[in-house]
Amino acid sequence: MGGHHARHDPPLPGQGHGRGIRGGAPGGLLVIPWVPSVRRGAATAVLLVASLALPAALAGCGPSGGRPVAGPTAQGAEAGAGQREGSEVGKGAGDGTGQSPGRPDQGGSDHGGSDQGHRGPGSPPVVDHVPTRDKVVFLTYDDGAERDPRFIDLVRRRRLPVSMFLTDSVVGPGYGHFARLRSVGASLQNHTLDHPALRGLPYAGQRAEICGQQRKLTSRFGIRPHLFRPPYGAYDATTLRAAADCGIAAVVLWRVTLEGDGTLTYVRGAHRLAPGDIISVPAGEIPPLTLAERTTRLLRELEDQGLRVGRLEDYVR
Repeated sequence: MGGHHARHDPPLPGQGHGRGIRGGAPGGLLVIPWVPSVRRGAATAVLLVASLALPAALAGCGPSGGRPVAGPTAQGAEAGAGQREGSEVGKGAGDGTGQSPGRPDQGGSDHGGSDQGHRGPGSPPVVDHVPTRDKVVFLTYDDGAERDPRFIDLVRRRRLPVSMFLTDSVVGPGYGHFARLRSVGASLQNHTLDHPALRGLPYAGQRAEICGQQRKLTSRFGIRPHLFRPPYGAYDATTLRAAADCGIAAVVLWRVTLEGDGTLTYVRGAHRLAPGDIISVPAGEIPPLTLAERTTRLLRELEDQGLRVGRLEDYVR
């Protein structure tokens, strides 16, 4: 879940051919030194030979002449950038891009299970799966747009240790709903103030989004979240630095998405649930199933596979 990759533009047409003749002058022009001791006839012969050789020499700089200069082409540069992007997610993890409904393309370097070169000293880890032998998975809910009262009853009745990643501009006046969820066992975590795609934004803007939501949640609930999910799974090294400076202990992505119709999609790896999986439940615009219905269906699937819901905060500190 760009900006962090240096982009190498391809050479302009003809660039790299400045010395069409080895040792010649820039632009490929043949330079004939002045030799004062040469007789007039000999000098004329030299000039004649040079004039005949010049067109052939310059032809070596043309599109079809001579050996092409080694260097990236436009297609090659784009392919290289794509490989870098893809490797970062496969991360899954990648900008993984198990794209959720209503989410913009995450690009390759965003959503992922590893840091893939983004982390600097002191930066928080990025996780989409928790290595554990416990038969648990983790339920994480994004944004705060869906405020289903039956979901509160389900969390209370089943004692579900769910994690809610809240965005202030999405929650709006609905913080009371999440106060009730917190009272029955849900944890509240950081998902920025306004839900922008952070990757590529300057440090000040990213820090304002993350630290601003930290302050909002602290003022409303007296808590200081230590987990952060970047919107769309998009992040870069600047995101990790800003998150660390805002007191974030880990950046949480996901390997599995619970879609609006109750089906599961997978960002990377095997297309089946496994212990330690982090499951994202994004907010749909008008999902076919309510939040309580989708979660109930997932719980039945977990039970069939001998899995249960674990508290993410107990495993990622």
